Amino acid sequence: MTNSVSDKRAIVKVAVASFVGTAIEWYDFFLYGTAAALVFNKLFFPKFDPLMGTLLSFATFAVGFVARPVGGVVFGHYGDRIGRKAMLSLTLLIMGLATFAIGLLPTYDSVGVLAPIALVTLRLLQGFGLGGEWGGAVLMAVEHAPPNRRGFYGSWPQTGVPAGLLLSTGTFALVSRMSESEFLAWGWRIPFLATVVLVGVGAFIRFHVVESPAFAQVKEEKQEAKLPILEVLRKYKKSVALAMGARLAENAFFYIYTTFVLAYATEQLKVARQTVLTGVLLAAAIDLAAIPFFGYLSDRFGRRPVYMFGAAFSLLFVCPFFWLVDTARPELLWCAIIVGVSVGHAAMYGPQASFFSELFGARVRYSGASLGYQLASVLAGGLSPMIAASLLRSAGGSWWSVAVYMMGLAVLTLVAVYFASETATVNPGPPPPKDGGFKDEPTMLVPRASMDRS
Repeated sequence: MTNSVSDKRAIVKVAVASFVGTAIEWYDFFLYGTAAALVFNKLFFPKFDPLMGTLLSFATFAVGFVARPVGGVVFGHYGDRIGRKAMLSLTLLIMGLATFAIGLLPTYDSVGVLAPIALVTLRLLQGFGLGGEWGGAVLMAVEHAPPNRRGFYGSWPQTGVPAGLLLSTGTFALVSRMSESEFLAWGWRIPFLATVVLVGVGAFIRFHVVESPAFAQVKEEKQEAKLPILEVLRKYKKSVALAMGARLAENAFFYIYTTFVLAYATEQLKVARQTVLTGVLLAAAIDLAAIPFFGYLSDRFGRRPVYMFGAAFSLLFVCPFFWLVDTARPELLWCAIIVGVSVGHAAMYGPQASFFSELFGARVRYSGASLGYQLASVLAGGLSPMIAASLLRSAGGSWWSVAVYMMGLAVLTLVAVYFASETATVNPGPPPPKDGGFKDEPTMLVPRASMDRS
């Protein structure tokens, strides 16, 4: 009994550490998205009409996603070779320094074209750091969790996303209460500069967690892959492709709900900035409970049914989302954002950490899960606000083309998850010991009955 309590405390400690660190890194990353919709178009691209300035601002937002697969490969390599824990501290430091530096940048009026160039460079560093963050954080939680609770505990670092969104949007909502002139002159810098405090807290917490037991055994048995990414591409091509497909709708819809909607509602519908930010804040707060709830459901009913529900719901909710937003009534706009984020998106994002982790063998799991997750981030999340803004502009302000784009992504995700295998019964532990020659086993099944007794 004592061991059971001790083990549970250890798992909770790791899950909390993964959540806190991930929340801080997503706070840094989301600050940029909010600023891209509200500030950067005015301060770094002031020579263009408002909609084109927003489009260019979202283009710099997308640059961060381009760097994420690179970060996933680099940190995945060392995470599979050296360990999950060390990489998490390094990614946190990179993200924090890049975000702090954005808060110090001169604007276009001060240094001309050098301002957007510096902005893009720091955004690349943000993306590089975040590219390595996700894989390590979710693996620490999933690989420490008991077999029948991997979906639930794996969702804890996932809740770092709404927590980071809540922090970043809330901070911007506070500074947005300033006058327009003060906000644009210096107020927008405060959320970026404040990250230095959060990074210190996150680094302290992460320092006190132990290495993943699955990786520790791989290390002990000297089964580390020499070049993890090559092994992933050779043995897990299908898993990478399915993870990418499953990620498309989840990632794109989230950024349309939380980033594109800021620009659309404030510029097209003339809704007050504070009103839209309040909707995003409410959605993020509810998402903190919704994500672990759907992670829990994936332990009960499987990853695929829960994930497919989220994709199907998102598909059907596209038009109602825009109808509600177009009313420009605060309560209906808030309802649109909350339902989209906390039902459709959360049902996909809750089981995603365990689902993607279970697609790969232990010795290349950091590289494999990161690659599938981050490649899709470029195609979906990074481009979706820019694509949506471009479609909106070409359609003269009509959202129908954006809706068709979103529906197409939802269909692709449904197809990918349909063709994926159920992974809730896959053992995420290390592969069996070498016996003459090593043969990786990507899926080692644990009977459901034995899971239920755990």
